[in-house]
Amino acid sequence: MKLFDSERKVMEILWREGSISAVEIARLLSVSAGWNRNTTYTVIKKCIDKNYIKREDPGYICSALIAQKTVQREELAELLDKSFDGSVTKLFAALLNVKQISQFDVKKMKKALKNL
Repeated sequence: MKLFDSERKVMEILWREGSISAVEIARLLSVSAGWNRNTTYTVIKKCIDKNYIKREDPGYICSALIAQKTVQREELAELLDKSFDGSVTKLFAALLNVKQISQFDVKKMKKALKNL
């Protein structure tokens, strides 16, 4: 599963809002991304064709068929394989070099590792 940036914009609205009309998605993307209605409807149609979204009538109500966590998991697995030779250790080391981790996050990570 590979979400293009445009598809992600639509999916993020659905993940945040739940079921919502295409008209409302178009309104939100007009404000946040400067899209016109045709652009939004084209992307929604592509997502429907890929089985990312289901559409119900009346009202062209759209709902996500894929969970955000599923997409995150698949994209992370792909990143891990492509950029870090499948090594969680290499990924973690790279994260430490990119962004400073708070003590709160360190505690959460230690707890997560203990629970494995």
